[in-house]
Amino acid sequence: MTRPEWLHVPIGIDAHRWVSRDECRSVLAVVHTIVSGQRLLEAIELIESDPRVQVVFSQAPDTFSNGVADFLRATRGVVLPWEQAVREEFDLAVAASYGSLHQVHAPLLVMPHGAGYGKSFPAGGSPVVYGLDAQRLLHNGKLLAKALVLAHDEEREVLRRQCPEALEASVVVGDPCYDRMMASLPQRDAYRTALGVRPDERVLVVSSTWGLDSLFARFEDLLPRLLEELTPIGYRVVALVHPAAWFGHGRRQVEAWLADCRDAGLVVVDPHVDWRAVIVAADYVVADHGSVGVYAAAAGRPVVLADPPVSIATSTGSAQDLLRRMAPRLVMGEPLEQQLVRAATVAPHIRDQVRKRLTSHPGRSAAELRKAMYRLLGLVEPGRHRQVAPVPPPTESGRWP
Repeated sequence: MTRPEWLHVPIGIDAHRWVSRDECRSVLAVVHTIVSGQRLLEAIELIESDPRVQVVFSQAPDTFSNGVADFLRATRGVVLPWEQAVREEFDLAVAASYGSLHQVHAPLLVMPHGAGYGKSFPAGGSPVVYGLDAQRLLHNGKLLAKALVLAHDEEREVLRRQCPEALEASVVVGDPCYDRMMASLPQRDAYRTALGVRPDERVLVVSSTWGLDSLFARFEDLLPRLLEELTPIGYRVVALVHPAAWFGHGRRQVEAWLADCRDAGLVVVDPHVDWRAVIVAADYVVADHGSVGVYAAAAGRPVVLADPPVSIATSTGSAQDLLRRMAPRLVMGEPLEQQLVRAATVAPHIRDQVRKRLTSHPGRSAAELRKAMYRLLGLVEPGRHRQVAPVPPPTESGRWP
């Protein structure tokens, strides 16, 4: 990106000459991946209607950058080249990942892009919770974030052990993704209709994260077997594959890999879909160690868990850890419907336990997150506040907004 391609409006030292509304607080949404971008949009929507605020977007460098440019175009917002974004000053920057944040000149609010901070990795002989560690939170010994968004009070205790410098910046707001899904529950029938599900059919969602440890990589025979066993007895099988797999391999390639299953009746969810509507529509879920299984369990959906590899470690006491310890395991040698029925018997207990650990402020995340952003902006928070809206159903074209 060369300097002549940089934007002169609405951000920059001469922008006041060209804008139609002046003296707005500037907010930079730092988008690393499609998943983090989807999470950021829900934060941005809490402040962007304020006439005192101007939001712009930029794509930060990331391994999973494929597809982000198209995602940003779809937001219809102003998109700054990253080279320009890191040379401007902003009143607030919001991110849901950590890469290159030290280059941003703004008070930073950093939020998780999954179900809290549930993954850990070995370091110095003891496990370290990923995302709440000094390696991520500090740069040259200096704390990156002015506000570090947490979903649960117990995550503050993790910070106390791993990075006490970040305690002062931590803000427990709850889980916006969970709250949005709960607001979407009354739309269940509409989502099922949009998926083409008949009233007498049961929906089984198969959810996979990305990587060689994912269900998509490790259980190639699972989808054909599910279709063979369950479709004749009234099930509709739906595949949810992580956007990092879709855009890492290319949409054409993933569609080709799933083509035979789609011909056999598999519903393949587009990577632009708001997956929460699919989980609300589900009767059962088969999941791996990704966040979708945690949210499905918190929504009360019976979850059968593909046994995680030894290389995947969950942080003790997290929602992911609870699900890993409590959910029934997928057994490829047993009839699959029997496993789903067994999962349904324990689903209410798992739901209650996972919910308690997923969020400390159920139903409050939007209000708390909004308050944190206005504090950093130095603006008085407006009195008006819209209720959390349900996620939209598919459009007529089959694409999800």
